[in-house]
Amino acid sequence: MAKPKSVYTCTECGGQSPKWQGQCPHCDAWNTLVESVVEPGKGAGANRFASLGGAGEVVTLSEVEAKDFPRMPTLIGEFDRVLGGGMVEGGVVLIGGDPGIGKSTLLLQAAARLAEQGGVLYVTGEESAQQVALRARRLEVNASKIRLLPEIELEKVQATIASLKPRVAVIDSIQTLYSSALTSAPGSVAQVRECAAQLTRVAKQSGTAIVFVGHVTKEGALAGPRVLEHMVDTVLYFEGDTHTSFRLIRAFKNRFGAVNEMGVFAMTEKGLREVTNPSALFLSHHRADVPGSCVMVTQEGTRPLLVELQALVDEAHSPQPRRLTVGLEQNRLAMLLAVLHRHAGIALFDQDVFVNAVGGVRIAEPGADLAVTLAIVSSLRNKALPAKHVVFGEVGLAGEVRPVQRGQERLREAAKLGFTHAIVPTANKPRQRIEGIEVIAVDRLSDAVDR
Repeated sequence: MAKPKSVYTCTECGGQSPKWQGQCPHCDAWNTLVESVVEPGKGAGANRFASLGGAGEVVTLSEVEAKDFPRMPTLIGEFDRVLGGGMVEGGVVLIGGDPGIGKSTLLLQAAARLAEQGGVLYVTGEESAQQVALRARRLEVNASKIRLLPEIELEKVQATIASLKPRVAVIDSIQTLYSSALTSAPGSVAQVRECAAQLTRVAKQSGTAIVFVGHVTKEGALAGPRVLEHMVDTVLYFEGDTHTSFRLIRAFKNRFGAVNEMGVFAMTEKGLREVTNPSALFLSHHRADVPGSCVMVTQEGTRPLLVELQALVDEAHSPQPRRLTVGLEQNRLAMLLAVLHRHAGIALFDQDVFVNAVGGVRIAEPGADLAVTLAIVSSLRNKALPAKHVVFGEVGLAGEVRPVQRGQERLREAAKLGFTHAIVPTANKPRQRIEGIEVIAVDRLSDAVDR
């Protein structure tokens, strides 16, 4: 019997190479080539490159009738917010996260509520039917209308979807499925790509909304080929520390809604409970004003969110001062320290600097720059910022304070939560006074430090 031939496939771009290399010759990514078995060019091989959206005739775009997609709300407010209003008929959602973060728990709760509106099929490949039943009993959900299928063979899953015609199908997880047309093991690049492509085609043709549960690598990225994220309509990530009860779910891609939306949940004994006022989670309640603490307003999708940033500046006890951030970009901290030295006259070359975003939230936008710098100055001088002050703004390399988007919405959210003063860029100063909050506009970083 002939030995099966191996080929090395890039998990980033899908390019193939006859031998292993440290760098992909197609996209120049490092350490992304994984070994897989060359599949025979029959059956699924021809369908692998078929259109996921189905075939059709050439028409003029203006002749196509544009319709709004009807939503199927899960009745879990934070989950619906991230999805853009609910599940979409024929839409494909991919949700990933660390093991034990709560992916299966959330989807079982959502499936129970969706089952009251229409048929739901829950395909489990990682757990037995008894394990899923035990979870449903612990969560106290109504499981009488959920159809359960413990199966990992793609062809049987397709046949079940075709016969039951459910409105929603949950695949837990996509890495456990395998197609009998391929000889590689479940979880390999070829199997994940083929199973995802076939089920996406089923969703578009039948109108069944499909949710994939995806594994993540130790770096936190979704396991499998990168093309998996391109196939689906929505990509969601679960974030949060398993040692705390809070969970964040973010939308990194959404063809039917806004990206960068965030939903906040709390893990309880009876499953995930949505948090309607997440700003309260990320604000510490100090009995007295403390140095090094500054509250900022960040924008997560369409929602303004108040987050407390804490900084600690201490004398360095080694030749190389430490620069450490939790929840913020570390390289940006080094840049802000250089701007502080050059344009505000505050030198920190002999100090250790630690910055933390309270509550485990991750802030990627540059609107946190001004709050970070003021928290650092507050810790250095051991002088607390005034109570009920909120700060936001981007700091440029020339020492200027740049505006951020949706400034008035941020100010209204701060005023609603009882903040009375705000230090903001001049361009974000509202033309009409916002009731309950006094706005202090600054043009330069040195002006904000003086204030």
